[in-house]
Amino acid sequence: MVSAITPVALPQATSRSLDAALVKRLRGERFAIFQLDGTAYPGNSGSPMFDVDTGEVVAIINMVFVKGGKETALTAPSGITYAIPSLYLGRLIDSIGRESR
Repeated sequence: MVSAITPVALPQATSRSLDAALVKRLRGERFAIFQLDGTAYPGNSGSPMFDVDTGEVVAIINMVFVKGGKETALTAPSGITYAIPSLYLGRLIDSIGRESR
């Protein structure tokens, strides 16, 4: 289940952690990602996210927000997972194909 569509930006611990480059990137062209309600675990990155009605791949799981250290990913998962919409992945694959010709 998609709980939010958000621009790409890693969470910052405090507002003091924000820098000019991050703020500029958020104001520019946005590369939206899906924030999911489902928990993904180490090794799930790269797994497809399907539309249950059509079977179409709508996104690929990319990363999990980990609270604390990476050791807690299994014992205390955050429940926040991010996925890249397949629209962007299709564009990336097309651009790589053009570059290799």
